[in-house]
Amino acid sequence: MDCCVPLLLALLLAGNGWCQQEEVCSKSVINSCGDCIRSGPHCVWCQQLNFTKVGAQEAVRCDTRAQLIARGCPVEEIIAPENLVDIVEARPLNAVFEGRELVQMSPQRINLKMRPGLPSSFNVSFKRAEGYPVDLYYLMDLSYSMKDDLAQVKGLGRDLFRALNKITQHGQIGFGAFVDKTVLPYTNTNKEKLEKPCDQKDQQCQPAFGYTHVLSMTKSADEFGKKVSEQFISGNLDSPEGSLDAMMQAAVCGEKIGWRNSSTRLIVLTTDAGFHMAGDGKLAGILEPNDKQCHMARNIYTKSSEMDYPSVGQLATVLEKNNIQLIFAVTKNVEAVYKELSKMIPKSEVGTLQSDSSNVVALIENAYNRLSSKVTLSHDNLPDDVRVVYTPMCTNSGPPGENEGVCDNVGVQEQISFKITVTASSCMTDKSFTIRPQGIRDTLTVMLSTTCDCQCENPSEEFHSHCNYNGSTDCGICRCREGFLGQFCECSAGVKDEQSLQQTCRRDNGTVCEGRGDCVCGRCQCHTTESGTSYHGEFCECDDDHCEKFQNKQCGGNGKCNCGKCECSDGFEGSACQCKTSQDGCRTASNTVCFGRGDCECNRCKCHGGYQPPNCLTCLGCPDQCQAKLNCIECQGFDSGPFKKNCSEACSASIRSNLVQKFSLSGKECHRKDSEGCWITFKLDQLPGKDNYYAEIYDMRDCPKPPSVPAIIGGSVALVALIGVAMLLLIKLLIYMNDLKEFKKFENEKKKSKWAEADNPLFQNATTTVANPTFTGE
Repeated sequence: MDCCVPLLLALLLAGNGWCQQEEVCSKSVINSCGDCIRSGPHCVWCQQLNFTKVGAQEAVRCDTRAQLIARGCPVEEIIAPENLVDIVEARPLNAVFEGRELVQMSPQRINLKMRPGLPSSFNVSFKRAEGYPVDLYYLMDLSYSMKDDLAQVKGLGRDLFRALNKITQHGQIGFGAFVDKTVLPYTNTNKEKLEKPCDQKDQQCQPAFGYTHVLSMTKSADEFGKKVSEQFISGNLDSPEGSLDAMMQAAVCGEKIGWRNSSTRLIVLTTDAGFHMAGDGKLAGILEPNDKQCHMARNIYTKSSEMDYPSVGQLATVLEKNNIQLIFAVTKNVEAVYKELSKMIPKSEVGTLQSDSSNVVALIENAYNRLSSKVTLSHDNLPDDVRVVYTPMCTNSGPPGENEGVCDNVGVQEQISFKITVTASSCMTDKSFTIRPQGIRDTLTVMLSTTCDCQCENPSEEFHSHCNYNGSTDCGICRCREGFLGQFCECSAGVKDEQSLQQTCRRDNGTVCEGRGDCVCGRCQCHTTESGTSYHGEFCECDDDHCEKFQNKQCGGNGKCNCGKCECSDGFEGSACQCKTSQDGCRTASNTVCFGRGDCECNRCKCHGGYQPPNCLTCLGCPDQCQAKLNCIECQGFDSGPFKKNCSEACSASIRSNLVQKFSLSGKECHRKDSEGCWITFKLDQLPGKDNYYAEIYDMRDCPKPPSVPAIIGGSVALVALIGVAMLLLIKLLIYMNDLKEFKKFENEKKKSKWAEADNPLFQNATTTVANPTFTGE
């Protein structure tokens, strides 16, 4: 039993606020009391005149209340603006309707004066009214599939009014009907089908229509029954209907529907099909978006074929704005669809309608009871940087939330409360927002302003002694008159203004004294650090508290910190003085340190570019030394090459060599061609140092024999002659081939010719023959 005492004591202390989280003031740049108040909800200001020390920043006046009191600031000198809640209007709750205006929520108007970041809370009371007027608008789908439902509804007028009278003695009912837009592809646009969209056997069928308002709100059951009995079924092509069009017009055409100002407004939608929504109008070439305005003429929606369907968001906004609650009375086949729709529309319920709508009265009654017993508080037009949290205080309360607060199963005349917590995160003036119960006319207007400046009690002296009679005090700070500067106006500016003097305290146009000191008469007076040491340097840029640590000790405990760098004691080295001064680990077999190609730090070689630890012996990224040293090898071994004239100057510092007949060095053998085309063979040995080599050069070069000039000349002449003979033969061959071709062509033409054997009538022989007539031939 004794072991439980500490636990019980801890719980008691926590319940009394002893375990509350410690208040913190997160300061940034603080130059005045106003800066302090704006920097955080728990920051307060000490206006005591002598609270700051000479050279200290005035920002030390800004801290939590507990810290300032601990540093000696009197409580009466602390400036800490508080949140103020002013209830401007709070009419008493009146939850019984007696012909006068009901008040179900109080207060009605509140003014808040707040500090940025500091939450402010107030309570809102709500009492569910008894006998509150109800306006019920019955919106029915008159497509052909609802034929049997219409017949049932025609006889339900008195039952509806009887159920409504159980709720209130001040009930009214209206009636409207809808099908769909009278354009393709929703409705057959054939003239005969527009006039009679039903089957031919149905004699009673009204023309196709989008939405028709049939009956405004009435208290007469007979009138309701008469108007409904005059309605007939209609039809369309596709399954989804234009129910969103109808609900939008019923919500915005308040005067035509007959909605009363002080009433619970209900729309009961009965249908057995889904719905078209924004964007579906494109199928019919309707591109104009819904404008959420009333377009009724002679009780018919005139823009049905010109304007697209509304979106679900548009409909939800309009219904909430007009305090209209929805009851979806739908058949089983589309129940799931409308339950999803109900989640996006506040204050809406879904009931399952029987196939002939015979249970519609009970469905409406049950849905109304669920809607009216659930009280949901939410807000409109919330300003930027304002956060609201609702905490319901009732028997069946929902969780605290930023968007709404919910109390369920609230009985008639039962009073409940909500705790409203408002937080403004920035400065603002004369902002407002509205809190309202969803579906109910009552509203609470919250006016909001923030306190971002201090109201200090300043001494009346124009030139105060605290400011060396050169200025006045403002919340404990000196405000110097023209020509004087400094924390206490002790500095005469002379020909320079304050801005010029301040500029001399900035390094590279940065912060004044690096934010670590005050600029007094053009010179930095540095502050002390948290450890008690002082910042130093011309611009207070140095401190001795932030050097590199080793084994959680600054400078390894083997040196002192000076301006962010360690100054090591004798026998230690390293950036954090973590190493003893020694070169044992860097010594090579030749008793050199890192082969002269690196520095020994912390007893380890830190090699220069390209050379590899541990001893900087090899260089993986360095160029090929065989090629790099070739010119020096050529001039030292054979007195030739580019360095022939200045060989000692160019090469003696980096390489020395000997001509040998046999190599004594181990390692890679270099075989390179020199400037004369001869092949030189040599070996290199890198000595300690970055560019220090010894070379052994094979004393014989491999030079190729020079070419034979006579042979070259003779061969060239023979080759030219051979080419000439070949060219002549080729020309001769081409000529022969061409002649042969022409001869063959002649022979072919000759064979083709045919000579005529007839006499030419124009031809006359040159010989004349004369016959002797007396010659007889004997």
